[in-house]
Amino acid sequence: MTNTSTFSVLMTTGETVMGRIYHHFSGQESSAGMRILLIIGLALLALLALGFIRRICEGIIHKIEADKSVHAGLNHKPKYITLTRLIGSGVAFLIYFFSFGFILQELGVNLTAYLASATVIGLAISFGSQGLVQDIVIGLTLIFSDTMEVGDLVEVAGTITIVIGRVEEIGLRFTKLINFYNQEVFVPNRTINNVSRYPLGGIYAYADIQIPLGADPAKAVQAIGEIAAGMWGQFGAIILSQPVIGPVETAPGGRWSFLRVHFKIWPGQGGLIENTFRQQIISAMRSFSPTYADWQVPVTYRAVTASKKAKDASLVHGRVSPHGALAGGSCTMSMGAKVEGGAPSLVNLPSRERPKIEPDQAFGSPGPIAE
Repeated sequence: MTNTSTFSVLMTTGETVMGRIYHHFSGQESSAGMRILLIIGLALLALLALGFIRRICEGIIHKIEADKSVHAGLNHKPKYITLTRLIGSGVAFLIYFFSFGFILQELGVNLTAYLASATVIGLAISFGSQGLVQDIVIGLTLIFSDTMEVGDLVEVAGTITIVIGRVEEIGLRFTKLINFYNQEVFVPNRTINNVSRYPLGGIYAYADIQIPLGADPAKAVQAIGEIAAGMWGQFGAIILSQPVIGPVETAPGGRWSFLRVHFKIWPGQGGLIENTFRQQIISAMRSFSPTYADWQVPVTYRAVTASKKAKDASLVHGRVSPHGALAGGSCTMSMGAKVEGGAPSLVNLPSRERPKIEPDQAFGSPGPIAE
């Protein structure tokens, strides 16, 4: 009897949050049905406004991202979009949560009891889904700590395996990578123990090719350039940018000359340079010297740029690019270009042998080799 009378009084006097708000603005009493419809209408209006604001924010972020040269500091589009969506999802949850609570209050449920029950249920759910909570917390950490960005080439060490790939998406539950085999790998965030970034988008492989004694340097460089161009054209998925032919140099304190070829390759694929490229170079150099040996083409690796000494040397011979230079001369060597200063053409590859891909299309221009 008491509960029934209380409910009837509540229905007529409007002693609820929404009833008091309605009475404050209109000065009139209202029924529970009218207040429920008002709650639903206000919730829908708030959700529509939230979606509109979120779309405007994402549009601004996309516009800023498309003009990095003007807004160089705001070029982390995934981070800001994730933040925008996260805030939007949180606000939307609060709208649903309080709207449902106000509707229950109109039906006679105590609002304080509803909030207390929701808190208890939320704690129970959080304890029962600790893995989901860990994924979300670590996902937010990855996003806002600049551990990695979309487009980075990274090595992710998890609790079970190690994955090398390009970052496609950093989500609240999974981090999506594209590996060397073009597979989409979804790594649960809570399993990520270590992240190794390749800041230059790959590994630099350096092949130091010793010029045979008595060989014509121009012809040797021409042969090396043809092989390097062929390798790039055939293995463009592994060699990520156009090989860089350095100048012919004399080893300090030594009596031999060498030429360095720079490759930017996918991590873990060094065998292509150590075996295929190296053996082709050895075969070509043996046409100048039959005793040319394997040790005369060492291959080394770095994930960082060349030393300051190499940078200074590049300034003497011109910018280190696909154009090398013969030591002590003004000749410019280029794959597919001419040798100036009276030397014969270096490489004029037929169109079918020229590389068909853009240099480093997936990871950006390699830029100069600098410290």
